[in-house]
Formats: sequence, C-alpha cells, structure tokens
Amino acid sequence: MGDQLLLLLSYILIFGIALLFVALGGMFSERSGVINIGLEGIMVVGGFVGILALNAMVEANLPPALVVILTILVSIAAGMLYSLLLAVVCINFKADQTLTGTALNLLATAASLIFAKRISGGVSTSVDFMKDYFIFNFGSFSFNIFLFIGLIILGLAIFVLYFTKFGLRLRSCGENPAAADSVGISVVKYRYAGVLISGALGGIGALAYILPIQSTWNTSTGVSGFGFLALAIMIFGQWKPVRIGIISLIFSFFLSLSYVYSGIFNAWFGFVPVAEHGVTSELFRMLPFIASLILLAFTSKKSRAPKAEGIPYDKSSR
Repeated sequence: MGDQLLLLLSYILIFGIALLFVALGGMFSERSGVINIGLEGIMVVGGFVGILALNAMVEANLPPALVVILTILVSIAAGMLYSLLLAVVCINFKADQTLTGTALNLLATAASLIFAKRISGGVSTSVDFMKDYFIFNFGSFSFNIFLFIGLIILGLAIFVLYFTKFGLRLRSCGENPAAADSVGISVVKYRYAGVLISGALGGIGALAYILPIQSTWNTSTGVSGFGFLALAIMIFGQWKPVRIGIISLIFSFFLSLSYVYSGIFNAWFGFVPVAEHGVTSELFRMLPFIASLILLAFTSKKSRAPKAEGIPYDKSSR
C-alpha cells in the first residue's frame, strides 16, 4: 500500500507542476488583458520542438546538463514565438482573442502531425525521446527537474505580480488600460509581455507534462486537453498564483488515479476493477474535466476576472 501511495504522490506532483506552469502562463496573459485560449496549441508546439531538440542533442552526445538546459530553453523559445502570433493578431490588429486562440490550437495540432509523419517517412505520428536526463531517483521515489523549476516559478510569479513595478503595471493594463495609458504606461508593451510569458510557461509546461511519464509522444493526441484544463484551474484560482498552485494539485489527483487505480484498488479493497465493470483509465482521466464543467457552472458568476480581459485597447477611444 505504501508503494502505491508513493506512486500516486509522484504522479500528482508530475501533473500538478505541469498544470501549474500552464495555468500561471494563462494568468499572466489574462492579467495583462489578453485571453489566451491558445495554451493547448502553445504546449503542442513547445513540446514538439523541445523533443526534436532533445533528440538532436542526445545524438550529438552533448553533456546531460547541457542537454537539459538547452531543451528547456528551446521549448520556452518555441512557446514564445508561437504565442507571438496571438499577440500580433489580437493586440495590433485587435482580432477576436477567443477565435484566434482556437485557430492556434487547431494549427498546432495539424502542424505537429504533418512534421511527425515527415520525420518518420509517413509511417507514424509518434516521436520517441530520451527522458532519463530529466529524472532523479531518491530511494523508491522519483523527482523530475520540473518540480524544482515549478516551485521557483511559483515563487517568482508571486513576487513579480505583487511586489514589482512590472507586476503592478501589468495588472493595471488588465483592469483599466485607459487609466494605465494616461499615466504613461504602454498597454501594448505590457500586453505583449503577458502573452510572451504565457508562451514561455506553456512551452516548459509541455515538457513537464510529456517527458516524465513516457518515452514516446503521439502527436495525434497532442496534450489531451491539458491546456484547457489549465485555463479552468486559472479561473478557479481567481487569477492568483497560490490558489492556482493548490487547485493544480487537486486536479492532478484525478489525473493521477488513471495511472495507479488498479494497484490502489487491489491494495485497499482487494480487487482490481476491469473494463467489463465500466472502469478504465479513461474514466479517471475524464474526472477533472467533468469536475471543471460542474465547478464552472456553479462558480463562474462569482469569478472576478480582470475587467479589461478580452477587450482590445484602442488608444484613440480613451
């Protein structure tokens, strides 16, 4: 039973940290006033490019520490570049942010499929990779490097958002951009910053989700709605870093059950549920999404989103 609990805790931390990265990214974007529905697509692009870079560096026999650092940096850069599309279209051209984000999600999935098939010669949509560089074992418990990075990012997010001039100005652009502009704050600059931060965290969040639990990633499944789940967590967390961190762990618990439920049921109840009883791993993977729908239905009216999110800022109308 103890081993099963340790395994469950390991998965909770893996999924919780990945959700934390992406949800914090969405928070920074929406705090600046830009809704980033495209987090799912950003994760796909960041993860795919990062894995390709990882494979290339492993083949080149680079030192493990350098491989880890460069892979993370490449994924961050890919996520930022892809999020730049959202920033240009929505901030400069004032397009609908929800539609643009949806288009980015569809484009990312299609592009990853095309490139994966191109790499495999049309045989497969999957990409293999080496994950060992990112995992550290302490006895029977395994940690991945993203756990430590996630804790650092959470601390930085709290500090930046509430204790720096940058954070104050970013929040002002999401609450009242006209007032911010009237005192000399560049709304465009800070909204770009918010979107690019979301791209960076979406890119590293993709690696945190893909690398620790598998050695093959099927691009046809993408990140299985992880970006949308992170958006729900951001809303339940009321766009506040600490709440987002707590709720990320709660939602990751349900995701984790899909990987260890058979062992837990056997250890605790003396039987293993089978598909004939209607119990499969997919059932548990559905739980956080079902929970998010129910919670949104009952709590959305009480949510206090940034007042200017989703509204393009036109300086001439000030």
